[in-house]
Amino acid sequence: MSQEGYDHATVEERWQEAWEDADVYHVPDDADDPTYVLGMYPYPSGKLHMGHVRNYTITDAYARYRRMRGDDVLHPMGWDAFGLPAENAAKERDTNPRDWTFDCIDTMRGQMKSMGFGYDWDREVTTCTPEYYRWNQWLFRRFHEAGLVERRDAEVNWCPSCETVLADEQVEGDAELCWRCDTPVETRELDQWFLKITEYADELLEAIDELEGWPDSVRQMQRNWIGRQYGSEVDFEVEGHGPVTAFTTRIDTIHGATFFAVAPDHPIAEELAAEDDDVRRFIEEEADPDGDEPNGVETGLTATNPVTGEEIPVYVADFVLSDVGTGALMAVPGHDERDHTFATKKGVEIRPVIAPEPDDWDGETVPDAPDVTEEAFTDDGVVIDSGEYTGLDSETARERITEDTDGASEATQYRLRDWGISRQRYWGTPIPIVNCDDCGAVPVPDEDLPVELPEFINTTGNPLDAADEWQATTCPECGGPATRETDTMDTFVDSSWYFLRYVSPDLTDAPFDLDRANDWMPVDQYVGGIEHAVMHLLYSRFFTKVLADEEGLDHREPFTNLLAQGMVQLEGEKMSKSKGNVVSPQRIVDEYGADTARLFMMEAAQPERDFDWSEEGVRSTHRFLTRLSDLVEAYATGEVALAGDGDAEAADRDEIDDYVADETDAAVAIAGAEYDDLTFNVALREAQELVRTLRSYREGADPHPAVFERGLDVAVRLLAPVAPHLAEELWETLGRDGFVAEAEWPTASVDRDTVERRRRLVANTREDVRDIVDVAGIEDPERIDVVVAPDWKYDALQIAIDSDADNLISELMAESHIRERGDDAASYGQDLQANREALRETLDGDAEYDALRAAAWLIEREFDAPVRVERAADADEGVVSKAEPGRPAIDIVE
Repeated sequence: MSQEGYDHATVEERWQEAWEDADVYHVPDDADDPTYVLGMYPYPSGKLHMGHVRNYTITDAYARYRRMRGDDVLHPMGWDAFGLPAENAAKERDTNPRDWTFDCIDTMRGQMKSMGFGYDWDREVTTCTPEYYRWNQWLFRRFHEAGLVERRDAEVNWCPSCETVLADEQVEGDAELCWRCDTPVETRELDQWFLKITEYADELLEAIDELEGWPDSVRQMQRNWIGRQYGSEVDFEVEGHGPVTAFTTRIDTIHGATFFAVAPDHPIAEELAAEDDDVRRFIEEEADPDGDEPNGVETGLTATNPVTGEEIPVYVADFVLSDVGTGALMAVPGHDERDHTFATKKGVEIRPVIAPEPDDWDGETVPDAPDVTEEAFTDDGVVIDSGEYTGLDSETARERITEDTDGASEATQYRLRDWGISRQRYWGTPIPIVNCDDCGAVPVPDEDLPVELPEFINTTGNPLDAADEWQATTCPECGGPATRETDTMDTFVDSSWYFLRYVSPDLTDAPFDLDRANDWMPVDQYVGGIEHAVMHLLYSRFFTKVLADEEGLDHREPFTNLLAQGMVQLEGEKMSKSKGNVVSPQRIVDEYGADTARLFMMEAAQPERDFDWSEEGVRSTHRFLTRLSDLVEAYATGEVALAGDGDAEAADRDEIDDYVADETDAAVAIAGAEYDDLTFNVALREAQELVRTLRSYREGADPHPAVFERGLDVAVRLLAPVAPHLAEELWETLGRDGFVAEAEWPTASVDRDTVERRRRLVANTREDVRDIVDVAGIEDPERIDVVVAPDWKYDALQIAIDSDADNLISELMAESHIRERGDDAASYGQDLQANREALRETLDGDAEYDALRAAAWLIEREFDAPVRVERAADADEGVVSKAEPGRPAIDIVE
């Protein structure tokens, strides 16, 4: 190996070719129930960025780990290949989106292979091919037949730059910008095709609780987006406009309603705007639903409270939204913070009608009104100053008022709206509809699918509107002349079921093999960005539920476990071209190798955390891999001085050998558990620490052949999921057969709890020795004695941990072998009693003795003094009295 490190380019190219030749990552169709590991497929933008590399290293490492655990692993890759960016790029370059997209795919596929990602490329899917989007159209027909498709006029989000409709989820931030180009979004009225996701709103919401393998933050984001609220709808008679329905979750506060408010685009507001300049000016110039403070304009109208008969002023207010509730609300400033802010600003009365329920409330006495001058009281409580409802608790009052009030009824509202999938662009799946003057909108029959895109026409607006020959067709029902629908589907349709296509990517008579999907789904581990928490994940869940109902899919959720990976940052900022802080993955691969990039990313932080890219961290990781390579090569070429002649049984093991063997087992026990949990940074820390231990072992002793070789073997296997190329090279250097990618995961003769107790014991003991040396000022100790606690103390500790008795001392003294220790037992029992909350399990006495003997060489090396580890029975009683489980007594002889 050179001073600069191992020849990563040669190593990586060699093993990538070997894996491909051996078809290592292919999953046969007859696999029973593979472990399905999937990263969210990328949009082919041209080059991989560091976010891609991190995401796909996570899934690759986990897939490799599961394969070494003996699983058949399904780990596919594909391309989210439709979308406006390709269309815009084609227009700018005077080419067509298809050629641009496939050039990008070729580049990114090559980069993925250079990273060593172990995909089953036989299952690759590309959503812009007719072989794929035919099934988008087929699924549209199935949804249509199930009554889940609707065409209607709708006010939509329109991006004037992209010249297309955006879903609500694609409008970002307070400034309402297009998620693709940051252009301010407008609203337009257009004919749109909708998928009726609201039909599944309740199930989508209620099933969130069952997604135990998903991050709580993602589950909460989905709950908030669905936004189910239980309440009441109640009619207020608005002067000159008849009854107007308001939705409220707090009809118990209706006696405190002091104004009524409608949204700026409510029919009443629009009618007033035509005749009232103040209302028009507010709607056009001042209304800001995302502003810091609510704002509005008085209309001069009044609304009649249906419970009290009171007439209250009507406002057009920008905090009222037409797509939330009914677009009208009764405002109760005494019990709603937003209403309170508005009422304070406009000088409207703030009236308390709910009081906090006293702790000793008898159910009859009416409590005093709260002071709502400065802030609203928003909790449930006791109704006050509300006529016959005074004295009721809030819940009872809601039920009674709803029942008693004409025009009021229980109601459920959702924030979720049906999914508008129409897009006015070329590079997407054509919606399979023909428009006939006689028959209306008619779905294209299955046998005529796919409706393929025509040749691209570089024009403004939607190129399909200019494809006259393509548009002209015949009606499937009457045979008369008809025109094709020129809208294409939102690309989130593509990604709402692509994970199913991977199970049978070449199937020609259905979108997926149902039996195989039932066997292989759901995805066991899904990995992708938090930015997809609402759109992609919610739509995928919706599609899966519809396919379960309509096509016999056995599973109603697509992803069992979800990991939302953090961002790769540079100096605290997300990498982006606009900020000029992008680090090229290809440069890192060329300079340091793919294994270095992979290992650095996985060791830097837990996968769900953001982390800062560090060039020094990359160099440090490369140095580590070089040292490991040198260590294995030195062993394989006989440069390591071994105890005995190399025969595994030739030399008896001493304490140092035992320690290294124990640490090898410890690394296996912890790393395996951490790989299971996808906390790769902890697993890799174990592997790296094992390598450091082996290097120290080589330098400070004549290693035992079997112990040293097993340590190297284990280190290579523990690193293989993350640094697969070098691991293969070193596996071969160690003389192992086959690929390490297909090797068995190492096993350990110890569990994680035991490992952690043993390590805690050794660390605490070394720290205690340091403290004594420092406090006593001992410069040159002659000998260090380490004395393990007597057996009865271990028994007493376990009794204290297991006991829930108030008087622990009595329970301890009930044991004769503890009681006979007299004052020592009483004193130790008092210590246990005083520290019961902090007590924790330790090793037993024999295990502590063995662990300390194995680690004694570390203390000897640090303090340059012999260490004697003794059992309590063999030590001085004065020293033994200080020993406790997990904290041996220390006696230093000067």
